[in-house]
Amino acid sequence: MQLPPKVTQRAFDRLAEINADRSAPQALRVAVEGGGCSGFQYDIKLEETPASDDIVLEGAGQKVLIDPVSLPFLENAVIDFTDELIGARFVVENPNATSSCGCGISFSM
Repeated sequence: MQLPPKVTQRAFDRLAEINADRSAPQALRVAVEGGGCSGFQYDIKLEETPASDDIVLEGAGQKVLIDPVSLPFLENAVIDFTDELIGARFVVENPNATSSCGCGISFSM
């Protein structure tokens, strides 16, 4: 059985801030797709409804969704939120990635 990624408290807190003004809170979907400059890329977006086969990670009243196809690529990864000079964004620290490009969105295994 594959272990799901971990979600930091900072990521859950930021998601709570995003959802504070919404009448229908949204979940954060983290998926892995083919493409990008290194072979795979992360697709991180907000979604209203989980799919029936999603893995749902919950914390601080918030939800992070992982689809079963992306799960093997995200095993033992950490989903975090960072606020840096280049901008504020959700990031994935992935121990399975053998290399990544400078944007932090694309990686290879």
